[in-house]
Order: sequence, then C-alpha cells, then structure tokens
Amino acid sequence: MLRFFRLLLLLVLLLYGTLYLLNARYGTAVVHPLAPYLLGFFAALTALIYWFTARLVRANPNHFMGAYFGSMVARMLLSAGLVLVYLLTGGSREGNGQWAFVGSFFVLYFLFAGFEVWAVLSNLRPFSKPGETAK
Repeated sequence: MLRFFRLLLLLVLLLYGTLYLLNARYGTAVVHPLAPYLLGFFAALTALIYWFTARLVRANPNHFMGAYFGSMVARMLLSAGLVLVYLLTGGSREGNGQWAFVGSFFVLYFLFAGFEVWAVLSNLRPFSKPGETAK
C-alpha cells in the first residue's frame, strides 16, 4: 500500500508541474484557476478509494468485484457532485472559463481513474492462489 501512495505522490507532483507550466505558458485560457484544487480533490479521492478497496479486499478477497465497482460508482458520483457544486455556485456564468474547467476536470478525472484501475488491478486482485494452474 505504501508503494501505491508513493506512486500517487509522484503522479500528483508530475501533474502539478504540468499544470504550472501550462498556466505559465498559456494562462487561464487553457488551465482553469481551480485546476490545482481539482488536482487535490482527485488525489484525495483516489487515495481514499484505494484505501477503502484495499481494506475490503483484505477482509474478504471474494468481494473484490463489489468493492471495485462500488469505488468506481463512488468516484463518479462524487465527481458529478463536484461539477454540480461548481455550476450552482456560479461557474456557468464564467463564459469561456467553464470550458477550461470542463477540460481540466475531464483530463484529471480520466488520468486518476486510469491510475486507480492500474493500481487496483496490479496490486490488489488475487488472480490465482499459489500453486493453482490456469484452466
């Protein structure tokens, strides 16, 4: 589990550096001012979901599918809630800024979802028991 958090920290640092460079080069036309907060939201959400999934799988490996799909639904609902809060608090009145938000949101959503899929499938899933042969 410590390996996952190290890799997550590395991903967050790389993405933050990329956001910083894009913001320095292109400004708010490409990077929304709330993008660092989105990055923090998705990093915290990914860490929490991974911890939750790991804990459930450790308790009962047979519940992997339920834990995994439950975590994906939680990610989707919490992310949709974040977009809804943004829109209800006046984000829709920003004009072109809302497209930068939507772009930043979806890029970060898919990067962190992909990272979670890779981490869960490579570290948590007990594909076969020791000594068991493939059929």
